[in-house]
Amino acid sequence: MKNKVRNIFFAFGIIAIIVMILTFKVSFVEIWADIRKTGLHFALILGLWLVLYIMNALTWRVIIKGSGDCNISFWKLIKITISGFALNYVTPAGLMGGEPYKILELSPYIGHERATSSVLLFAMTHIFAHFWYWLTSVLLFIVLIITNLVSLNYEMSIVLPSILVFSILGIYLFIRGYKNGMVVRIINVICKLPFCKKLRTSLLENHLAELKNIDSQIAQLQNQNQKSFWGSLLLEYVGRVMQSFEIYILLMIVGIQGSPLLLFTYSFIILAFTSLFANILFFLPLQIGGREGGFAMSTMQLNLIGESGSPIPMNEIMTIAMFISIICRVRELFWTTVGLILMKISTKVKIKDI
Repeated sequence: MKNKVRNIFFAFGIIAIIVMILTFKVSFVEIWADIRKTGLHFALILGLWLVLYIMNALTWRVIIKGSGDCNISFWKLIKITISGFALNYVTPAGLMGGEPYKILELSPYIGHERATSSVLLFAMTHIFAHFWYWLTSVLLFIVLIITNLVSLNYEMSIVLPSILVFSILGIYLFIRGYKNGMVVRIINVICKLPFCKKLRTSLLENHLAELKNIDSQIAQLQNQNQKSFWGSLLLEYVGRVMQSFEIYILLMIVGIQGSPLLLFTYSFIILAFTSLFANILFFLPLQIGGREGGFAMSTMQLNLIGESGSPIPMNEIMTIAMFISIICRVRELFWTTVGLILMKISTKVKIKDI
């Protein structure tokens, strides 16, 4: 990628971070107090996310190798992965920032079409794993209801079936997309929207053969390379499960009582409901407000027991939810900053730069 283009991505990310910090409604005194409360566990949380990014890069590598040789080193793939997620965090609608960046960085190594299909496949696998994660969380919540560990109220009697149907429908659509490709179909839908009809000429008419080739490469992973397909999906799903340990650590810090298995189940469900709520509000940079609302609503549905052995009152639950959201927000800002810094580290290739 040309340095000029890389600098545009970098500048946009820096501006977005500055704006978000200045508009953050929690005081820096409170943020610092929560970080001190977390103590050395905060370093453990940051390390956990380094492992998750490595797993994301490994998933991407499996997908790339599923369609041919992978001529990029694993370190560079990790670097691009972290920077890509950083841009996704700070740009509205997420994928509008990180995915184009990753395509441009990867193209010199494996060509533009393979780079595009591999990035789209990774994004699809990442989202596909989320649907399976959300489906699993509903089943776990039902188990908690059956065992009388949580109660089923009116709100959850509506939310749980809705998430169940949403997850199953999403899984079905993605399976269809993997089998037949979905790029041309998505562009067809977008072209029917107001102000987007000109895309039909620039994309479908001028680049139809290239787009069909990308669709065929997407379908190839599921239809011909089952090992790469299921391997990449398993890595992403395990990554989502491992992410639950972040919530698990924070629940332990605030003194939530329960067996390790129960606390992890709570963490699993809190993360699932929070990520679903945040993805619904995908158009917000860093999902500002969405994450906090998701944490609050999910923790309120669980019968959390405090150090006193009694259920935690609602006002304390809100405090715990805010503490968890602040620590997760600081962690995101840390890794977003790291990702933007990594963008300035040159990724040179012997092939002519694009």
